[in-house]
Formats: sequence, structure tokens, C-alpha cells
Amino acid sequence: MAGVWLFLFGYFAFHAFQGDNSLAALKRLEVQQHELTVIAQKVAAEKEALEVRTSKLSDQALDPDMLEEQVRRRLGFTHPDEIVVFLPAAGQ
Repeated sequence: MAGVWLFLFGYFAFHAFQGDNSLAALKRLEVQQHELTVIAQKVAAEKEALEVRTSKLSDQALDPDMLEEQVRRRLGFTHPDEIVVFLPAAGQ
């Protein structure tokens, strides 16, 4: 009878540390969850920043400075006596 208990204990102990449903796999999933949470937070912040920039170009609240920046950047409009230097945004 002791042999059966020893076998059962060994069986469950082995599978607790090996395989797809082991404690090590659980730890890997927790690490992956944390990494994905960090990525999701970064994407959400980037989305919010893009929404703010987009809202400045809407018909209801057109920001003249934003419009001028976009025209200069996309169409290359400048005055003959000026030099325009575009710096990357803080999050890029």
C-alpha cells in the first residue's frame, strides 16, 4: 500500500514541475501577462496622444498652429526668408 502512495506522490510531484500545466508554466504566463500589460499601457498612451492631435484638426476646434504645422510638414510650404527645422516629438 505504501508503494501506491509513493507512486501517486511521485506522479503528482513530477507533473507539478513539468509540462504545460506546471508551476513553471504558470510563472512564465505571469511574466508574459506583465509584459503584455506594459505594452498595452504604452499603446493606450500613444492612442490617447493621437486622439488629442486628431481632435485639434476637427471642424469644431481647428487649431491654427496645428494646421500650419501639418501644411508645412506635408506640402513643404515655407516663406523665402525662413528655415524650418522639424524636431521629433517627445514620444517618438
